[in-house]
Amino acid sequence: MGEKRLKAEKLLLLSVKIAVGASLAIYIAEYLRLENAASAGIITLLSVLTTKWGTLKLSLLRIATFLATVAGCWLIFQYVHGDWIGFGVFLFFMVILCELTGLRNTLSVNAVIATHILTARDFSVDFFLNEFFLVLIGVVSAFLLNLFQGNRSHKKAIIENMRYTEQQLQEILERLADYLEGKDTGGSIWTDIIRLEDKLKNFIDQAYEYQNNTWHFHPVYYIDYFEMREKQYTVLHNLHYEIKKIRTMPKQAAVVADYIRYLKKYVIEMNDPKEQIKRLHDILEEMEKTSLPASWEEFEGKAKVYHIMMDLEEFLIYKKRFVESLDEKKLRIYWNKTLSH
Repeated sequence: MGEKRLKAEKLLLLSVKIAVGASLAIYIAEYLRLENAASAGIITLLSVLTTKWGTLKLSLLRIATFLATVAGCWLIFQYVHGDWIGFGVFLFFMVILCELTGLRNTLSVNAVIATHILTARDFSVDFFLNEFFLVLIGVVSAFLLNLFQGNRSHKKAIIENMRYTEQQLQEILERLADYLEGKDTGGSIWTDIIRLEDKLKNFIDQAYEYQNNTWHFHPVYYIDYFEMREKQYTVLHNLHYEIKKIRTMPKQAAVVADYIRYLKKYVIEMNDPKEQIKRLHDILEEMEKTSLPASWEEFEGKAKVYHIMMDLEEFLIYKKRFVESLDEKKLRIYWNKTLSH
């Protein structure tokens, strides 16, 4: 699924949830004959703009900070004359409290409740219960609406992003191999690397969003996957820089280019790189048996080629660590495998 289509689907779903949720919250508040019923819709609006886990956490925090809001209004509005002064004093202390406790996202609803109390100047239990039910209706409506997420489309897009990332890494490796052999790389490798960096950041954000919109913990697999690929990207970034510094390609460069072409076939999701690491070590052993360089320039070139192999090993180790981090549940769900004992 294209990125634009996914964004359009998410926007459409969000619009529907906000419209339905806010309207439903106002209807319930009016049915219960609560004062300031429209505010229940505003509270729903402010709470829908998060993920499932975010909505649940935010809902609980808003209910908890409601008590602090009521206490603050009761202490301030009874003794500070002038609506604008009282509201300013309330906001001054509430902002400090929210910032110190990391609860800035609860401030908007607290301010809405404070304006109701300020306008009514009613400090009775019944009025405070009225405000509590407005908050409760708003956050519960948002929570229920946020149970509906386009996770199927989101998961499909994430898997497509995984295939795209693998394809880009393979293409970059192929062009690095061409460069080692002195061939035309057909454009700027640097541009491709930078483009992939920007994409990976977006893919990681999407993986976090998907994780936070499910009730399971195993989708963290996608986060770990893209973070692993981001580390591999960094290796290729450094690898390209090392290759660019080689002034005269030594004869070992052709061996490294062949290995890179062999390696690129295994830049896929379901591959344990043990064999690729073993083959790399075998090549390094063969390099150590070759004769000593006859000149400083040859020595420098051979050292840089050796360093390239070390970068490729690091590239593989990141994948190896990712595979080793997979527990039995993730292997069963994502790789259709079980741990061997």
